[in-house]
Amino acid sequence: MRTYAIGDIHGQLALLQGVHRLIAADRAATGDREAPVVHVGDLVDRGPESAGVIGFLIDGAAAGEPWVTLKGNHDRMFRGFLRDPDWHDPRLRPDLWWLHERLGGAETLRSYGIAGAGERPLHDLHAEALVKVPGPHVDFLDSLPTYLLRGDVLFVHAGIRPGVDLHAQTEDDFLWIRKEFLEDGRDHGALVIHGHTPIDRVTHYGNRVNTDTGAGYGHALSAVVIEGRAVYQLTEKGRVPVTP
Repeated sequence: MRTYAIGDIHGQLALLQGVHRLIAADRAATGDREAPVVHVGDLVDRGPESAGVIGFLIDGAAAGEPWVTLKGNHDRMFRGFLRDPDWHDPRLRPDLWWLHERLGGAETLRSYGIAGAGERPLHDLHAEALVKVPGPHVDFLDSLPTYLLRGDVLFVHAGIRPGVDLHAQTEDDFLWIRKEFLEDGRDHGALVIHGHTPIDRVTHYGNRVNTDTGAGYGHALSAVVIEGRAVYQLTEKGRVPVTP
């Protein structure tokens, strides 16, 4: 069973198009046009083209591409702002907010032609966003699932709470968990493919694989292909095994 996965995108449209070209080349080499491509979330924030990223994913799905896009914590914060500009994600530190410079919400609004975040009243920005963020983009954000279980591999944005049944997990954990998941070396049953916590390179920890290589901070966007439980990173020179 073959599945492709792409790490946290964070508004980097050119990088997203680039890794899709790597996937297309791998498809051509294997003759497999059906294997799904899973985007593990965090489509928006920090990078310059969040609106373009969402548009690209919508267009691909409309064209029949076998793409799955999961919800990340940044996607939830963006959608929360569109519902209520005063909403604060319960898993976000109280001294931070979506438009804080550390989170990159201002760049997402700017990609929709909405300027002045941090200078204009919050409710003015919200009113303009309701006009300028297209309805299909809002609907797309509303449609994002929190995980995909495919065979013996689980795809999720941040991770899972160890020792808890998959169906008893919370969205907060799927989107936000770090320490409890990252420091737990036990076998989770399925191999967990995730992002959320940026690292220098795609890394296999035996029970999980982190695909977030820091595109939101000006670094690479990575794509992998999983066959059974074997993982390979896609590069311009082809597949490179990613082993524990």
